[in-house]
Amino acid sequence: MKKLMPIALFFLFLLAPTFSADALSVSAQYACVIDAQTGKVLYEKNAYTAHSMASTTKIMTALLALENAKPDEIVTVSKNAAGTEGSSIYLAAGETLPMKDLLYGLMLNSGNDAAIAIAEHVGGSVENFAKMMTERAHSLGAKNTAFQNPNGLDAEGHYTTAYDLALITRAALENPDFAEIVSTKKKSIPAGENNKARSFVNHNKLLSLYPGCIGVKTGFTKKTGRCLVSAATRDHTTAICVTLNAPNDWNDHTNMLNYAFSTLSARPLVLKDMILKSIPVKCGTSKTVELLAAEDFYLSQADTESLSKLKLDYKLPSEIQAPVSAGAQIGKLTISYDGKKLCEMDLLAGVTVDYLEPAKPTLLENFQKVFTNLLNFSGKLCYN
Repeated sequence: MKKLMPIALFFLFLLAPTFSADALSVSAQYACVIDAQTGKVLYEKNAYTAHSMASTTKIMTALLALENAKPDEIVTVSKNAAGTEGSSIYLAAGETLPMKDLLYGLMLNSGNDAAIAIAEHVGGSVENFAKMMTERAHSLGAKNTAFQNPNGLDAEGHYTTAYDLALITRAALENPDFAEIVSTKKKSIPAGENNKARSFVNHNKLLSLYPGCIGVKTGFTKKTGRCLVSAATRDHTTAICVTLNAPNDWNDHTNMLNYAFSTLSARPLVLKDMILKSIPVKCGTSKTVELLAAEDFYLSQADTESLSKLKLDYKLPSEIQAPVSAGAQIGKLTISYDGKKLCEMDLLAGVTVDYLEPAKPTLLENFQKVFTNLLNFSGKLCYN
């Protein structure tokens, strides 16, 4: 019977009816749902009120680590990191591990010791790394967020909002390494010269329970309550959900994601091989060449949303010199929404344009040119 549950849940979610935000049942004290592509808020409940966030803190820890260290960079575990309280991957002082292995332990097993090891390696100290976390959050627009540590243990002045945490997660999911890590259900780390073998299991049950779930992080302390950040994709749309202090978070996120996907739709703005521009060709068998889109681009929107915040910028030369090969990259198209870049794609030559030797001027044309130059010269003499 247990083996049939995922199948039953899959069809349950697919057949879930659409409903309004007013009818949305959410146990969380603080909640927010955004469209990952545009950042548009689809649902909120006290989403701009500050609250502690437990281990969902580690979303920013992982993002900052990936932005400031290479995945294969070797980290040496300090005595301070090895002795960290709470959830752990049981690091030993003096162990050395690649950064990416620590990140798997951080995001799947919620290792508080891994968080301290990462913070000390990247920031030099926990205090400096926490300062870096806060500054990075503010740069993303998460202005009502402050970090005191990289693991989410309760601390005075350590807080965020459901909306801010959604913004942080949106930025983190744009990092391919982060997206890969948080979507992984299980990960085995082999023993190395100076580290023991480990096996991690992701605490995020939605990866198995909700079709299309791609992450991202659980969290809990007695003071903060249950916290959860999730993201899921469906039909070219991605929704990010955040709950803080949620007694029934798995059910909350199921309802919130269902609501998001009943609200969002993706429209094809650009399709691969669509003609977007044409450009003059110098010395070619054709005077112009059409430029084609290199890929598809779907714009995720709520039904009532306008396109007024959308901007398309083309970067092209004024002309190109033949020969031109079909498929050659000629320019770029950047698509932005509300000032944030969503996509940058190549513009490709639609056809081959061969080089055409310019025709040599005839004797008459040469004479006319010389005569015109003489007239211009004599005119200048008379004027002087």
